Amino acid sequence: MRVVSLLPSATEILFALGAGDDVVGVTFECDFPPAARERRVVSTTALPEGLSPAEIDGYVVAALARGEDLYRLQADALRELDPDLVVTQDLCAVCALDVSTVDAALAHLGCTAEVLTTDPHTLQDVLASITAIGAAVGRQAEAATLVADLRQRMAAIWRSTMGHDRPRVAVLEWTDPPYAPGHWIPEMVELAGGDNVLGTAGERSTRTTWDDLAAARPDVVVVAPCGYDQAGAQAQADALVAAGHLPDDVHVVAVDADGLWARPGPRLVDGAEQLAAALKALPRR
Repeated sequence: MRVVSLLPSATEILFALGAGDDVVGVTFECDFPPAARERRVVSTTALPEGLSPAEIDGYVVAALARGEDLYRLQADALRELDPDLVVTQDLCAVCALDVSTVDAALAHLGCTAEVLTTDPHTLQDVLASITAIGAAVGRQAEAATLVADLRQRMAAIWRSTMGHDRPRVAVLEWTDPPYAPGHWIPEMVELAGGDNVLGTAGERSTRTTWDDLAAARPDVVVVAPCGYDQAGAQAQADALVAAGHLPDDVHVVAVDADGLWARPGPRLVDGAEQLAAALKALPRR
């Protein structure tokens, strides 16, 4: 089977299921595992390089208002790869190519590839997407094993939080302007032993204000700007502290948002494990 993955999370899932050799095309963001970098890139970004978080937000808002795609599909590459399966998403226009764009491109090229669309909003949905991708590539047994392992790890995280204080946790999914988290992120906070006080599980992330953040009275602020790694998140966390946007008495935790929080794949459990460890290390109230 020849598979094109238009999602970094789907690429991670495919490799985790042992189907990495079937993957022939990926996006410019597919960087895990490292072998994914060896595949042909079929989707790139329309975002100019070097923009600040505020400039990225302004560009995205304006582009979406004009009905423009934020990603470019390399039609020649797609035609030459002639995939049997294309994995894409219908979750977020900011995250990857919309499924309608993919369908139109395949129709234009006369490609008969099957299109598998994932749309996870919760941790349970993420596990279900692993099962669906496994079925699509004939790796049902491997998918079942992976899902069982992830469930066991999540149960272990939950057990490890028993008897510990549950600090009030606010996650910033973007920092300029600030965004409250949605989808699976509030669930990750609860799983890791915190009380999520900003954003709603299963819903979209929403723009918020610094006053709203202060009113939530968090003990911990997790800086997890979508698309940024640990170093990028830490730089933004430092800038927020310097600008006085965060209450003086909160603990600030910067995380690898790109790898462990924003991508709906197996490494979300890694992110929850790391947050659980960070919360347990806080001074007891």
